[in-house]
Amino acid sequence: MSQTKNRAFLVVIDSVGIGGAPDAADFFNGDTPDTGANTLGHIAQACAAGQVEDGRTGPLKIPTLNALGAEAAMKLATGLELGWPAPTGAYASAREVSIGKDTPSGHWELSGVPVPWDWHTFPDTTPTFPDDVTARICALAGTDGILANCHASGVQVIDDFGAEHIRTGWPICYTSVDSVLQIAAHEEHFGLDRLLKLCQDLAPMLHDLKVGRVIARPFVGEEGKFERTLNRHDYAIAPPSPTLCDWAENAGRSVQAIGKIGDIFSMRGIDEVRKGADTTLMEHLSDMIDTAPDGGLVFANFVEFDSLYGHRRDVSGYARHLEWFDAELAKLLPKLRDGDMLCITADHGNDPTWVGTDHTREQVPVLVHGIGSRNLGQINFVDVAASIATHLSIPAQGNGRSFL
Repeated sequence: MSQTKNRAFLVVIDSVGIGGAPDAADFFNGDTPDTGANTLGHIAQACAAGQVEDGRTGPLKIPTLNALGAEAAMKLATGLELGWPAPTGAYASAREVSIGKDTPSGHWELSGVPVPWDWHTFPDTTPTFPDDVTARICALAGTDGILANCHASGVQVIDDFGAEHIRTGWPICYTSVDSVLQIAAHEEHFGLDRLLKLCQDLAPMLHDLKVGRVIARPFVGEEGKFERTLNRHDYAIAPPSPTLCDWAENAGRSVQAIGKIGDIFSMRGIDEVRKGADTTLMEHLSDMIDTAPDGGLVFANFVEFDSLYGHRRDVSGYARHLEWFDAELAKLLPKLRDGDMLCITADHGNDPTWVGTDHTREQVPVLVHGIGSRNLGQINFVDVAASIATHLSIPAQGNGRSFL
């Protein structure tokens, strides 16, 4: 098969880090530096110790990911060994240079574009947002105030302020250590379309401040039974230069996105996006393996590792999701064609055994099917984009070096 017919599948298992990055001491959860965090390693160790028995039991069972090189990549990153079988795929450990442990930084850099600025974040105070931002939210929402106005967990803040939100009509506004402003509102009482328009209209002001994302966080239910819905939408600042998606589009290739990839890249360079819960996203990935055109790029993000289990410090849930993903991956690999390359990686860490509720600054695995079995060594995030460009025979930009 001509190399121009090769296809590439880039799959981000959101937050599955493999050990503290060299600069982890500069990143914190509260007052605790991220040095020593290891999302995959600590989950595996807790499973082996019999401490992770909610809905599953015994050692962590991810034979497909490990055959691609999960433990071997972690050994490259930290030296940690778990005694798992030797890999048969190609594997690497990757490091990020962007000054952030957030979603846009990780995804952009994996796509060849490190973030060239320092993200603006909001102080861990109450109130956290400056008066002009609060006034703008109120003006756009048509309200006399906002609720929360603090650093908060997305689930807890809805429990704390949901009833008052319904009573007053004021939007619930909160942030985290990431460069983000999140607005939660009830889909029925406030209105989903109204929430989305509020976030869309607010985003340009925040992007000018170099805040990475304004996120709409709709929920439903009643007091004591509030639940977030799948209608989340991220209004992200556009990447500062062309990414892998743009490179492929400019070369006339199909670019299909799964999950929140369209939001992260502001739909730039993307032809189609499919969304849903991770189980639905897996169905979309399976379908795209069957139908993606020759020469195309499929870029997927599975967010629930991060959103449902990492931030909530749910070790059992994270382990169950890893085992689910691994079993589904085992079904996908035989469907791949000659000339297909599947690259599984992550954007940052979110160690569920760690203190706090925020991301952890970690190295990430790069596990590659379709290029044989080898140790690719220690690489940089941008090398992933350069390697996919080489595989697709399209021009690459930036400083990445192909491992092919």
